[in-house]
Amino acid sequence: MPGLQPHQLGTYFALIESVSLLQHAVEQQLRADGDLSDIQFSLLMRLFDANGQLTMTALADGVVYSRSGLTYQAGQLEKAGLITRSPDPTDERSTLVTITEAGHARIAKVLPGHIEVVRRLLIDPLPDRDVKSLGDIMSRVRDHMRTEPPRSAAPRKRRP
Repeated sequence: MPGLQPHQLGTYFALIESVSLLQHAVEQQLRADGDLSDIQFSLLMRLFDANGQLTMTALADGVVYSRSGLTYQAGQLEKAGLITRSPDPTDERSTLVTITEAGHARIAKVLPGHIEVVRRLLIDPLPDRDVKSLGDIMSRVRDHMRTEPPRSAAPRKRRP
């Protein structure tokens, strides 16, 4: 199997460093403005975008997070009054997660600062055509990566 060409390796490292820098700035803003982790913000935003309710499995697949990690984060959000969890009346194996009014309020509180960080670090340094190209490229990469089953669909390991 051939290795990566220098320009391919450079692209990979630039992507990894850029994502790390952006993620760090976003995490700082979310903690400061709303006492949320980036995964908690992602979960709340997914619920917000889905008209307020999703199953735990759909949430895990959407944010690419483990079942146990999602259960923990959902517990933290539920303790804070930002979501509720309940049995799905249409599927006894599923749990429905619903964003609360307090969850909506928290999103409203952190979203302006979140947008400012994303705009300042990712959008503003690029002309519009590059933003569109980056979006097109990253969408293709994401869609390619999503062809593999999500972690939440992987069989659970059984303890002996």
